[in-house]
Amino acid sequence: MLQNKSKIESTYKSSDTEEFLDRLFYRKVGYRMAVAAKAMSLTPNNVTFISVIFGVIAGHLFFYQNTTINLIGVLMLITAEALDGADGQLARLTNTHSRYGRIFDGVAGNLWFISIYLHMSARFVVEGGTPFIFLIAIIAGMSHSFQSAMADFYRIFYLYFVQGKNKDIDDLSEVKETYSNLVWLKNPFKKFLLRVYINYLHQQYLLAKSVRKLYGFVEENFNGVTPSWLKVDYRSLNKPMIKYQNILTTNTRMIVLFITLFLGNILHYFLFELIVLNILLVYFVMKEEKIHKYLFDLTKKKRN
Repeated sequence: MLQNKSKIESTYKSSDTEEFLDRLFYRKVGYRMAVAAKAMSLTPNNVTFISVIFGVIAGHLFFYQNTTINLIGVLMLITAEALDGADGQLARLTNTHSRYGRIFDGVAGNLWFISIYLHMSARFVVEGGTPFIFLIAIIAGMSHSFQSAMADFYRIFYLYFVQGKNKDIDDLSEVKETYSNLVWLKNPFKKFLLRVYINYLHQQYLLAKSVRKLYGFVEENFNGVTPSWLKVDYRSLNKPMIKYQNILTTNTRMIVLFITLFLGNILHYFLFELIVLNILLVYFVMKEEKIHKYLFDLTKKKRN
């Protein structure tokens, strides 16, 4: 049993960044899915595509005013989330990593929630609500995108500074150059993914200034190797922020979604996105930027 636990943990990005529900359920189920996918010679992108099918269908099932159908939708969305973790676990099991696979993984989650928001909005109108719910859903979706982007951005840099993992850090200008060199007729899927990714990076660059300054300074002055004292300070200051990263991503959002869906309070879910999570986003980014500014000034002072 301990050996099996060790195998599952070997497919984590980091034990620090895995939230409780992931460790308790999703990573265990995802690991079994990844092992099965490996046995069937499926690629991580194949698994991601399957998660899209489950997630989009789940969104459709939330349209119906039927508890049984909604419950099937919930189970399908939970399966989609497990598959979403399984693709990364499979990539780590087989050592098959790619920028396009990572971007596709992010796009997959967006496709689920586009389906969910559209079908829930349509249900709200059918039940007698205002059509303006579609506008609210669009704004909530944009908020969702920013929230996930910022949580993901700071998580990537946590892995860089604490564990020395930098494979997920991309330079916006280099991504733009790669995008411009691709031709729509020859590489439509890759070009589409990069177009989405460029927008995603713009969101991250808009709000995260100090963390990129610290990253650039370490890359330039320490050859990309974080000094041991900085690792300790960085982990000490940033590990308490991980709980906010996790709230801004998927699991908390899904729990609130399920509760509001079964209570019939669809509008309340969108208000949760717009009010609660956006307030948390503002606090989270301001706090992270303050932490990274302090670490940048400290690192610069010690270097000089």
